[in-house]
Amino acid sequence: MKKLFAIVALVAACSFAATSNVMAQEEAEEAAATEQVDTAAVDTTVAAEAPEAATETIAEAPKESLHKTLKTKYIEGSADFMSLVALALVLGLAFCIERVIYLTLAQVNTRKFMADLADLVAKDKVTEALALCDATRGPVARVSSKALACLNSTDQNDIATIERSINAEAEIQGTYLEEHCSWITFFIASAPSLGFLGTVIGMVMAFDNIEKVGDISPTAVAGGMKVALITTIFGIIVALILQLFYNFILGSIEGLTANMEESAQELLTMCVKSPKCKK
Repeated sequence: MKKLFAIVALVAACSFAATSNVMAQEEAEEAAATEQVDTAAVDTTVAAEAPEAATETIAEAPKESLHKTLKTKYIEGSADFMSLVALALVLGLAFCIERVIYLTLAQVNTRKFMADLADLVAKDKVTEALALCDATRGPVARVSSKALACLNSTDQNDIATIERSINAEAEIQGTYLEEHCSWITFFIASAPSLGFLGTVIGMVMAFDNIEKVGDISPTAVAGGMKVALITTIFGIIVALILQLFYNFILGSIEGLTANMEESAQELLTMCVKSPKCKK
């Protein structure tokens, strides 16, 4: 399942990058064609419309949609470099979605589960309790299954061994809960870093234009400064989106960890009261 998810995420990321580059090229060609047409139209009509331009009020330009605006800014920020920022967003979201799904599936009604488990253990039905643990998903069920397996054995049913098994399994389940979180933090840190890298590249472009022109003018530095600012903005936006998901994931992990700790205490008390436990 994890390999399939990784393949799907990789294909989606590559497709997104390729689509972005194609859209950038099409947008650039469309802008060039539109500019040529507009220039020709202005040249043929400027003499006739000059008197009217002084008396007529210039109509406001139509507002662009959000999608159109984002695509335009994406192209203006250098599509090749912005693809790296977009790739960080796609891969970061892939890991975030995987963690959200995993943690959502791991959440169960812990109180009801522990009550049913305590009832079965009190009736000395440890085998049925183990079957209930196997049929229930989540880390609490896995910890309970490990403890009851020791309780149901003949050589590991002392309280010290049961307690060690509970602690060991709880640590393992905690590691599973935090799996892939390091990748999410990596993309949260890399997105603004890529944006700042774009800032440096934009400044270099601005100084290159100044060197070619031989004079400091707004026109010479505008292109490079635009690349610098747009890449920084997009990098920060990507980091904020991923940080929002990451905070939700951390909250879910803390909730599941608290349930595990509370259930572990109940489970230990449950095993101590069982007649199968060696005191």
